[in-house]
Amino acid sequence: MNLRTMLMLAGIFFLTTSALEARAQTVQSGKVYEDMSRSERLVFVGEQARRIAREMSGSEYEFTPEFETDIQKAVTQYAQRLGNSGVDRPGKTDLRLVLDRGQAQAPKLITVFRARNVSPLIGLYLPWIESEYVNIQSPNSMGAVGMFQFLPKTGEHYGLSEQELLDVEKSADAAARYITDGLETFKGDPMKEALALLAYNRGSQKTARDLKVLLNDQNKRCSICALTADRSKLDETFRSENVFYVPRFFAAAIIGENPQAFGLQMQPLSSH
Repeated sequence: MNLRTMLMLAGIFFLTTSALEARAQTVQSGKVYEDMSRSERLVFVGEQARRIAREMSGSEYEFTPEFETDIQKAVTQYAQRLGNSGVDRPGKTDLRLVLDRGQAQAPKLITVFRARNVSPLIGLYLPWIESEYVNIQSPNSMGAVGMFQFLPKTGEHYGLSEQELLDVEKSADAAARYITDGLETFKGDPMKEALALLAYNRGSQKTARDLKVLLNDQNKRCSICALTADRSKLDETFRSENVFYVPRFFAAAIIGENPQAFGLQMQPLSSH
């Protein structure tokens, strides 16, 4: 064995040992996220993201370290909003208020998505990243309204009248069917749930086109990772908006399913 190989193996051993030590320290210490070191945060986020993916899909996701870092950054951004007492505006709302609203909506969301054979976790955390559980009545710049931020044309496609866009239960059912269509479109992909979520934000046709451009034998085990890793090769809308969508979903789910790890004395949203 030459010196170069020995050094490489030693480096791998060091990194593996460091990761295992960080995991053990995180589990044993019971630290809240705020008090974790960077390596402990990465271990925590990686493990929780894979657990959520497993519960959501029934299979194992093979995230790349880079994609897990994207999720971890989103978790940190959300966590920094804890304690924004009295603040209630998009992107700034105290996370306690977001979770309180999520608790109130959770039973309905779980029931509707489960009835459509879609993971309740998708039903719980899709409206978090769309509206933070606010049934928004004023159209945004694109014309989207409601908790699930449907465009009127898309809502009409799923049988929603203009008034029903603001009906949480009916719009939740339409969102579940939208996700179902995405799952069917990407059914051959091991990460079809993540792609269906991306398609909810970007559109199925554009998502399928992106995959055709970027996916190859080396990166196909994590298609969502491939898209975010090669974001510079995609359009401005993807780079400025869509690229953050799935990491934010997993970040929201990590917080909502592990509130006590963020110093919040409440039960996971999925327990309601």
